[in-house]
Order: sequence, then structure tokens, then C-alpha cells
Amino acid sequence: MATKRGDLLRGTLEMLILRSLEDGPMHGYGITERLLNVSQEFLSVDEGSLYPALYRMQKRGWVTSKWGRSENNRKARFYSITKTGRAHLEKATDTWARFSDAVSRAMAT
Repeated sequence: MATKRGDLLRGTLEMLILRSLEDGPMHGYGITERLLNVSQEFLSVDEGSLYPALYRMQKRGWVTSKWGRSENNRKARFYSITKTGRAHLEKATDTWARFSDAVSRAMAT
């Protein structure tokens, strides 16, 4: 089954956010810092992409949010992955693995 390029690119950020939230609730800044750190500073997500993605994901029931205090005692919204979000992450991870494998095969020829 072919995947549209735009759908794949849009879904990649959501997949990365959901994976980040598997480690526990995080605020937006924490998500961007985790992605930057685990990617060895390759994946930089700006607020203009992160927060619209989080709002979409919340509408779809993949994440929930609640207000709390950050490490520096600032008020922050913390996001958590839901059961529906975990199911979506599993499906997205499988799709990503198949896509990555197909690209690798194409580049090897």
C-alpha cells in the first residue's frame, strides 16, 4: 500500500511527539528538548509546528493535557498519551518502518 508523501511528513511529527510522551507526561518545551537531544540536535521543532500538532492530536483523542508546574516552577500544560494514542503510535511506527525500509532498498540500487 502506497503512502502519500504529505501524509507521511505530517504524521512524522505526530509519531515523534507520541513516542516522546510514552516516557511520561511532558510540556511542549520538554518535548522539543527531548527530540533535539535524542536526534543529536538534528530534529528541531518550532512552536509553530509543535502546538498545532498537539492540538490536533488532542482533538483526535491521542493525547490529553492538564496544567501543572514545570521544573522551574512556571505554569505549563503537560501532555500525556492516551490508549488511542498508543494504538495510533503502533500503527504509525509500522508504517514508518516499511517506508524507511523501502527508501533504503531504493537507495541501495
